[in-house]
Amino acid sequence: MDLPPLERPDDLADVSRETPSLPQPDAPRIMVVANQKGGVGKTTTAVNIAAGLAQGGLRVLLIDVDPQGNASTALNVPHDEGTVGTYEVLVDQLPLIDAVARCPEVPGLWVLPATIDLAGAEIGLVAAVSRETRLRSALDAFFDDYYVDYVLIDCPPSLGLLTLNALVAAHEILIPIQCEYYALEGVTQLLRTIDLVKGRLNDGLMLSTVILTMFDGRTKLASQVADEVRRHFARETLETVIPRSVRVAEAPSFGQTVLTYQYASVGAQAYVKAAGEIAERGVTPTI
Repeated sequence: MDLPPLERPDDLADVSRETPSLPQPDAPRIMVVANQKGGVGKTTTAVNIAAGLAQGGLRVLLIDVDPQGNASTALNVPHDEGTVGTYEVLVDQLPLIDAVARCPEVPGLWVLPATIDLAGAEIGLVAAVSRETRLRSALDAFFDDYYVDYVLIDCPPSLGLLTLNALVAAHEILIPIQCEYYALEGVTQLLRTIDLVKGRLNDGLMLSTVILTMFDGRTKLASQVADEVRRHFARETLETVIPRSVRVAEAPSFGQTVLTYQYASVGAQAYVKAAGEIAERGVTPTI
């Protein structure tokens, strides 16, 4: 099927810009946002961290690898059936730059959208050559001519070929963990998968960031879960905790992140701080 061409965002080749308020990394940081357990705030974290980094003056590319396309919805990027996006990049090996769209709400933020077509990518990739490295190859080709400071990859809550492509393409893993019972459920299996990927496909992959989400300070359980997570991931867990927030939940229905929907809300301010903490940690790694 012939699709209308997208406007190529060739300004990504121009590295000149005003001095950002957040520190720039020495090289692009490619972070996969993953958690096998659903409902932990994974997509919400991906889009709001991306927006926070972009509002700090950095160039950010968010890659939506979830067939549900929730990240694309939250960033107000078209992803109707037939829209060029992640499917064409992975299955048809379309150059990534030909499928990237600007986020209309956040300057400095670009999106590779996911459509429902992506649900068939698992089948389409089964017999494909280098099926696990398609996304990495696409990013390598992209960085030959274009530049962003951060790439954030939003994954489905599963460990199939789509998530595997994201893990192989990334340098770092960001795991959102919900501050509720069974918080660490799924993380153990994800860590096993990370070890397999490190041993066979991506030796440079590391767990760099854990972010606590949906924290309700009124309950003792939330504090207990947070303490447990910090015991397991003392070095990786951000100081900033994302609280439960109605505004965070409402924002995607308006095609916005909470930062553009209601910047003054506690949820938005938490994500701004978390994005700043990630940027600062990248410049001065924890020891």
